Amino acid sequence: MAELNLNVMSKTLKIRDLTLRDGQQSSFATRMNQQQVDRCLPLYKDAHFYAMEVWGGAVPDSIMRYLNENPWDRLELIHKDVGTASKLTALSRGRNLFGYAPYPDSIIEGFCRLSLENGLGIMRIFDALNDVDNVKSTIKYVKKYGGIADCAVCYTVDPKYPKVGFLGGLFGKKTPKPVFTDDYFLKKALEMESLGADMITIKDMSGLIPPARVMGLVRLFKKHLHIPVDFHTHCTPGYGLASVIGAIAAGVDIVDTNCWYFAGGPSAPAVELVYIFCQKMGIDTGVNMEAVARINTQLREIRKELNLSVFNEDKPEPKPFNPLTDTLPAEVEAEFDRAIKAAQTDDYDTLTAACQAIEAYFGFPPPNELVKNAEIPGGMYTNMVAQLQQLKAEDILPRAMELIPMVRLAAGLPPLVTPTSQIVGAQAVNCAMDEKAGRPFYTNKSAQFVALVKGEYGRTPVPVDPEFRLKITGSREETPYDTSKYQTQPNPTLPEAGDAKLAADEKEQLLLELFPQVAKDFLTKQKIEAFKASGGAVEATKSPAEAPQGASVLSRRKVTAPLPGKIIAVTVKEGDAIKADDEVVVLEAMKMENSITSDYAGTVVQILVHEGDTVATDAPLVVVQ
Repeated sequence: MAELNLNVMSKTLKIRDLTLRDGQQSSFATRMNQQQVDRCLPLYKDAHFYAMEVWGGAVPDSIMRYLNENPWDRLELIHKDVGTASKLTALSRGRNLFGYAPYPDSIIEGFCRLSLENGLGIMRIFDALNDVDNVKSTIKYVKKYGGIADCAVCYTVDPKYPKVGFLGGLFGKKTPKPVFTDDYFLKKALEMESLGADMITIKDMSGLIPPARVMGLVRLFKKHLHIPVDFHTHCTPGYGLASVIGAIAAGVDIVDTNCWYFAGGPSAPAVELVYIFCQKMGIDTGVNMEAVARINTQLREIRKELNLSVFNEDKPEPKPFNPLTDTLPAEVEAEFDRAIKAAQTDDYDTLTAACQAIEAYFGFPPPNELVKNAEIPGGMYTNMVAQLQQLKAEDILPRAMELIPMVRLAAGLPPLVTPTSQIVGAQAVNCAMDEKAGRPFYTNKSAQFVALVKGEYGRTPVPVDPEFRLKITGSREETPYDTSKYQTQPNPTLPEAGDAKLAADEKEQLLLELFPQVAKDFLTKQKIEAFKASGGAVEATKSPAEAPQGASVLSRRKVTAPLPGKIIAVTVKEGDAIKADDEVVVLEAMKMENSITSDYAGTVVQILVHEGDTVATDAPLVVVQ
């Protein structure tokens, strides 16, 4: 058995399990319901993972949006079953928390306090732009209320610039210097350590970091930081397992994994494979693999349920495997040993090839070249697929993927992690739809994309071209978000629910702040259901008004939906006089808000949609005369 040089690595390794949050988000579009989670929890209590990521990310939004479940209940129920056996982790987007907009300190403090009071142990904090100013408040409040501040540096790569030809060089054109260097990442980590971070995570949300790069970064971080280092990656482009093994060899303190049936592909590597490597390398993970095997019994059935409910097919699963009871074939055992020797000698190509051969043997998805070339997170990809299927617009996916690098570069080269991954991805979809309809790129742009280019999310890694900012926002000047102008979401009484308040307590009010439309829909439905259960009668919804009978058909013009989505606001009423380019409807698509404007001046004579309606591309919204 190959031996690693033990003086460059720890003899113990902590494992953070991602299955119930990032695992299901990356592979199953965050559709795991509470009943499915509950089937696993008693088994997790015996697994002894250092930590379990169970909350944050897309979970709060998705379980309200798709499952009609309360995010606070999800956290509390998991804590009730798991207790202190593992630290519960949530993923927080710095000043954006779990939502898509910057928030003032009052909101950040309230959310951190309630999260920690309801069972959270570790808050992993990152900023999608790696703007350290955006994580300061969350670090402060997590530590104030007794939590562990895990601060993440978002790994990303420089774009593939076209080569400067002879004539370009002759006229002084140069290829831009690299932005995302090792010094760039170390500087961010040191800044966060100085702010009070309890640990630093190298967060490779796209799975783009190869073994050579992560081994160099881990060694650099361990040399200069005085706090533990975690490594988080995904397997989509094919580096995941090899890079985790490389990070372990370089002395990382914690790695993130998934249980077998939620691992590989767009998710993190399988804990079972990491366990075998650690056994061979003389490293103790502290994980009870017998309990993990029992968890997998449940996850295998849940995987089938999710495949059918989310993707309408039973996708192939990896071969069943239990490292405690199953014997590896000699040729696969040899690949483990080959990978370990390669990690010892910094033979990165052999390490990658051996790990890919291991995953291929077990039937994990092969490297995804489309995702690798587009340089996007696996979770972003599966969410785009699921949402476009729901909107019946799957045909534009390949073109949208091709446009992602163009949109990203124009927007200041943000790392692609929520919310910037969703903002850039949704804008790429908008551009693909504009192109398909014969419109110029950026004819339709989300409010969030406008805010990103304006500067409201923070400083982008490279400055946005002022002329592009002018095109998108109407101004050449960068305009930071002013939290002093923040207005809390309204909390009206609901006549249809017996005059119950939309948000009954601080938890529900915070949901409204972070997810205004999604939480409004969810809480309204909850209040109406409770009112009906108590015997109340709910008023019927009014139908759209009929157009005036005397109106000339020839003089009417319809404003139509440029892309499929959900109506979240109708901003005009019948009888309103409007000008061309005035907003008439706000349409939510791909979780982004899109302002739909009229091409015509005139009077609104008919509104054809209500808030909450789902519409297809070219669906009529408003009639103008």
